Order: sequence, then structure tokens, then C-alpha cells
Amino acid sequence: MRLRRIFPHFLKPRPLLCRPASFNQPSACLSDGPTPRPLIGQDVQVQGRSFPRDDFTNVTNKILEKVGVNLHNQQHHPLWIIKERIKEHFYSSYVGRWGNPLFSVHDNLSPVVSVEQNFDSLLIPPDHPSRKKGDNYYINRSSMLRAHTSAHQRELVSAGLDAFLLAGDVYRRDEIDSAHFPVFHQMEGVRLFSDHELFSSVDGGDHLSLFESSGRRTPQKQEVHSLEAVKLVEFSLKETLRRLVLQLFGPEVEVRWVDCYFPFTHPSFELEVRFRGQWLEVLGCGVMEQQLLHSAGAGHKLGWAFGLGLERLAMVLFDISDIRLFWSRDERFLQQFRVQDLHQPISFQPLSKFPPLHNDISFWLPDSGSFSQNDFFDLVRSVGGDLVERVTLVDSFTHPKTGRRSECYRIVYRHMERTLTQEEVRLTHAEIEKTAERDLDVEGRY
Repeated sequence: MRLRRIFPHFLKPRPLLCRPASFNQPSACLSDGPTPRPLIGQDVQVQGRSFPRDDFTNVTNKILEKVGVNLHNQQHHPLWIIKERIKEHFYSSYVGRWGNPLFSVHDNLSPVVSVEQNFDSLLIPPDHPSRKKGDNYYINRSSMLRAHTSAHQRELVSAGLDAFLLAGDVYRRDEIDSAHFPVFHQMEGVRLFSDHELFSSVDGGDHLSLFESSGRRTPQKQEVHSLEAVKLVEFSLKETLRRLVLQLFGPEVEVRWVDCYFPFTHPSFELEVRFRGQWLEVLGCGVMEQQLLHSAGAGHKLGWAFGLGLERLAMVLFDISDIRLFWSRDERFLQQFRVQDLHQPISFQPLSKFPPLHNDISFWLPDSGSFSQNDFFDLVRSVGGDLVERVTLVDSFTHPKTGRRSECYRIVYRHMERTLTQEEVRLTHAEIEKTAERDLDVEGRY
């Protein structure tokens, strides 16, 4: 099973006068040129910390430039608007006994985590495909940029939190198109219940228990859970998320639940909404695996968790067609989201569409079988930056006599804020060709 973006744990020559990114402000322009290749043996510097480089290190300077930008915390940014709408809904709808918000919010945790936090703490097996070096940004064998915000779930539960929302930037090596970017943002929620909290409003609740000693795992529940407890937790989860979706999409939206599988919840579900005539997958959720809660010191409680992608929601709700726009500093983009009312309807008016330019690149793959598409995509992002709109495999060929394989990719270049020239695209494309031969051991067919 692949981990999905929508459920956190369930789961790119720089122009002159370009102000570099800082911890509080994105770059003032889109990156247009090659990034210097990091020196072998040089430590990786992330947020003032130094990490030794090893054979697993694959994080690039282009990616490290995004760490600390925190688009989800920049006021009036579209991702901030979605995050704040969700936060406000939970603050107003779920209040503790003393009138305070039931859910705490954590949206400034460092994206640098241990491999153990990112995978083992979530019961993701050692051989699970989501751990692949080709799919993640590893700082070294023991540290990485989080692939989902749920990497912090155990630490927050261990700190004694029973209800919290968590938002942040996450990092995945992936394909290149208008809906995928190596840095995106997630938000999730967790709610835990004690015996008393779950059964206090139920007739005869004093005789019910969260757990049973001789149970077995079924499609409806985990082996240690009582069926009564799971059904109440599942109802709380679905009702909470139904209300959230109605708040985001409007009271008339249709919703439906789809059974699915995640390593860290059981039972597990995906929530879909019928939006503009088609069913759209919005989030994933489920009853938390009891082993996960036990390892966090909360084994005496039951809980649910959900997760969603902020970019996905913003692209749908605001009609944003290209994920790269979230990183733009173009005032024509940003000013459309400077609204006084957080819940004011927003329909993004597209910027002038600058013409695309495309170039093909063909090469023989190495006989060793070491070539990975995600390695190539990441290389293209590192050299071409955010001016690369899409990369598509257009042809694959096996030589009938030698058995050698070649692939041809089409790279579409389009800047979001200006017209590219064929000359600057040719220079960038030549750099991609040279770097691919050097770093990926391919043989060009140019």
C-alpha cells in the first residue's frame, strides 16, 4: 500500500536581484538556474544544525531552501487560509469543560525528524515501500525531512495531549506535474478517549469497557478493542469530519465513506465529497492502532486520527490550477487572498498564461539497473528549478540485439511570472543532460 498525500501518516542560472529565501520569507522570485552540487563529505546544514553526510544522503540544496519557509504560517497565504478555517472550526465547535478549545494546535515543529519517528513510531514495517530512498529526502541514514506530519504524533501523545491539530510542511520525491511538488503541507487531528469520556453519556456505560481480553481482529475492530468502544469512536470520528467538510465545502455537499487500509489505523476510511459533478477524495482517517498508543504511554485510551493535504483543498476550493503558484511572490497571485473575512469565498483569477517551451531528453539506462525515475525527476528539479512545469515519459525502447534500454522524457518549461526565452531553456536543458550523465550513469542520445 502506498502512503497517500492526503493522509499524513496513512497514509526544483538564478536570475539577478533574486532575494534568497529566509526562515520567515520565501524567495522573491522563482528559481531559474542550476544549484551547486553539494560537496561529498560536507555536512548537511539544516536550520542551524549540522548533520553528517553518508551513503543515504539525497537531500538537495534546492529542497533545503524550502525548509523554514512555512507557507502555512504566512498570513493571507491560501494555505494559511485553509489551515485557519480548519482551526477556527475546531476551536468553535469543540470546547472543554472550562470553555477553552478542546484541541491544541501545533504548526511550527521542525520538519527534521529521525527515521524512527517517520516510520517505526507509526508501525510502518522495515520493508514497506514508503521507506525507499527514492521516495524520501534523507539527510543521512538516521535523519530525514518528514514525509508526513504524523512523524510527531507519538511525541505529542507522549506529552499527554488527548486532542490536537498538527500542521506543517512535508517532503517527498515524486513526479513532476501541475499537482505534484516535492514540498507540500499537511494537517491532521488526533482525539483520544478514556473509558469515562467514551461511555459517560451511554445508558449502562458503567458496565462497558474499552478493551476485551480474548478478542480477535475483524474488519470492524482490532483484537484488543471491544466492539461497543470502536463503534462509538468511529461515530465520533465520522461525525467530526462530516461537520468539518460541510464547513469547508458548504452545507449542501454530498459525502460518502470508503473503506481502505493504512498500517497505523484499523478500521480505516477515506472521505469523499461530490464536488462539481464528481467524487473527490478529501482525507483519510481511522481508529488508531492500539500498539501505537501503547508505545506513546496512552495504552489505556482509544483514539482516532485523520489527515488531509492543504494544497489539495486550496486547489479545489480556490480554483488554483498549478501547485507551483503556492511558492510565487507575484503580487497578482498573493493579493487575491488578502481578504478581511477568513470565510469569504475566493475564486482565483489565473495570471496571464505565459507560453510553454519543451525539450526532449533521451538516454540509455545503465546496465546495473540503478536508474530510478524519481532520481531523474529530482535531478531535473535541482537543475531546472520551479520553471519546470512537467516531465513526461514519452518513449521507451529496448534494442533488439543488445537488449539495452533507453527512455525519452519531454520536459515542459514554463515560468509562472514571465516569458522564457529558448536560449535560457537550452542552457538549462544542456545542464540537465550533463548532470544526468554525471550523476545517474546514463548515456545520452542527443
